[in-house]
Amino acid sequence: MKILIYRYGSICEPDIINAFRQLGLTVIEENTEMSNKRLSSAERVQLVENILKTEHPLFVFSINFYPVIAEICHIYKTLYLCWTVDSPVPELFSSSIRHETNRVFLFDRAQHDTFSPYNPANIYHLPLASCTDRFDHVISSITSRDRANYSKEIAFIGSLYNEKNPLHDLTHLSDYAKGYINGLTEAALKLFGCNITEAAMTDELIRELKAVFPSFYTLKDSVTDSDRYVAAHSYVGMQIAETERIRTLNTLAQFFPVDLFTRSDTSALHNVNVHGGVATLTEMPKIFHLCKINLNMTVKPIQTGLPLRIFDILGCGGFLMTNYQEELPEYFDIGVDLEAYSSMEELVDKCAYYLKHEDERRQIALNGYHKVCENHTYTHRLKEMIGAIL
Repeated sequence: MKILIYRYGSICEPDIINAFRQLGLTVIEENTEMSNKRLSSAERVQLVENILKTEHPLFVFSINFYPVIAEICHIYKTLYLCWTVDSPVPELFSSSIRHETNRVFLFDRAQHDTFSPYNPANIYHLPLASCTDRFDHVISSITSRDRANYSKEIAFIGSLYNEKNPLHDLTHLSDYAKGYINGLTEAALKLFGCNITEAAMTDELIRELKAVFPSFYTLKDSVTDSDRYVAAHSYVGMQIAETERIRTLNTLAQFFPVDLFTRSDTSALHNVNVHGGVATLTEMPKIFHLCKINLNMTVKPIQTGLPLRIFDILGCGGFLMTNYQEELPEYFDIGVDLEAYSSMEELVDKCAYYLKHEDERRQIALNGYHKVCENHTYTHRLKEMIGAIL
């Protein structure tokens, strides 16, 4: 059976393609958008339509939701499967979410609860996964030079969100908006395992953000008003993410050696050992495996779910220290498979403890690796996905 995967360059696309193939499916890839990020909706439709006409795939699959792909699949009566790996995904507000040909899988339960009422029979909650086979292969190639370069005490790989945060510079906002956003940011950073941002947005702040930012995401055919969601998660949520990451790294660096691998502007950091970005497929697994403590800081727009970094660190046999998320205990045992913190003070205390207790730290990393191998690989998830469409 043939399937079509529409690709834009998500880091998990190769692993998903391999998992589909391992399940016996023939994968056709549409790769144009990987090299041309300026494709119009009409061009996307034409690319997919050409393959639907000639190959007649069982279904079309993409990472995140493309309204135009949902539309063309609806016209051709072909199933459209998608799986979110990000939040927010405001495209989910499109009226095309209602099509009966959709099978939409959302990794964050809060995301699922927001959008499932618009197509309750065809929207599912499905957490993310890991590719342990690929990670095992990379880790088996670790050299003495890798150990010298990547054996860190505490490390974080990822963006500081200053380049992704439209509110990075607040000077063009009113004093009211700046004060409200700063206050909301401080409140959000004291709350772990819940997200108050959307509920705390005022109509006045939403109106100002829409007026100031011409690119504020809007849909003509939205199933409901998306302004509050977009303002909370695409704007204020990004401000919270940037503040949290910088503050967390600066706090830890007061007590421990902290290494950061990033392509972001790091001028706001103090005493953090800054490195450039690393190759996702060949370098990142080695760092996760060799570092004593790998940090995860889940951005607030991911309200309850677990980001890909959690599964990647565990799938590499790395020790994970993550902020608490509501869905975390559903899949992992805290203190057994990984560690979690619910305040900055707890993070500092737990880092100090595990840096001194190597045997316990290594056992937890091993437990987490085995848990992922047994329950949370892409093969596990795609079997669930295919089971939902049969």
